[in-house]
Amino acid sequence: MPTSLAEAIDAALPQTQCTRCGYPDCRHYADAIAAGEAPINRCPPGGAEGIRRLATLTGRPTLPLDPAHGHEGPRAVAVIDEAWCIGCTLCIKACPVDCIAGASKRMHTVIEAQCTGCELCVPACPVDCIAMLPVDERTGWDAWSPALAAQARGRYALHRLRVEREQRENDERLAAKAQAKLDDLAQHSTLADPDALARKRAVVEAALARARARRQDTP
Repeated sequence: MPTSLAEAIDAALPQTQCTRCGYPDCRHYADAIAAGEAPINRCPPGGAEGIRRLATLTGRPTLPLDPAHGHEGPRAVAVIDEAWCIGCTLCIKACPVDCIAGASKRMHTVIEAQCTGCELCVPACPVDCIAMLPVDERTGWDAWSPALAAQARGRYALHRLRVEREQRENDERLAAKAQAKLDDLAQHSTLADPDALARKRAVVEAALARARARRQDTP
C-alpha cells in the first residue's frame, strides 16, 4: 500500500516511463506533483481519466491535458521494419522496459506484449525504421489496465538495476586497468616523473571512488 502522497500519485500513473511530462520517469513526476512543483495534467498516456485520478488524490481541480506535453490517443506499440534495421542497438538503449530483442549488427524486434508505447525508441533510430502502430482504439486508462501498469513498473525497475550494474561494472573494469598500468609504470620506469605519477594516481583513485560509490548506492 502507498505510504506517502508521492507513492499514491505514482501508483495512479500508467508507468509508461515516456518522459512526456518533462521528468525522467513516472516516479519523478509523482514526486514533483506531491511537492507542488508540477501540475497534474502532463501525462498523455493517462489521459483525461488519469487527470481525474490525480485530482482526487491531490485535491486539485481537474484540468484539460496540457497540449505542450502531447495528446491523448489510441494505445500504440512500437514496430520495427526489420528489413531496414541496421542493428545499431540505439533503440535497445532507449527502451525503458527492455522490450526490444536484438544485438549489435543483428536485426532487432519489439516484444509487443511488453511495449508501453513510450515512443522513446522512435527518435533514437538513425534510419527511421520504427513506427508506432495502434493496437486499441481506446485511449488512456480505458486502454491501459492496472495489471499492465504493474508489469511496466516491474520491468522498468529491472531495467534500472541492469543499467546501474553495467555502469558500475564498466567503472570497475576501467579503474582496474588504469591501476594496473599505473602500478606497472611505477615498478618498471625509473624515469617516471613523480608529479605525473601523482596526477595519474589521483585520476585512478577518483575512478575507484566512483566505482565504490556506485556499489554502495545499489540496493
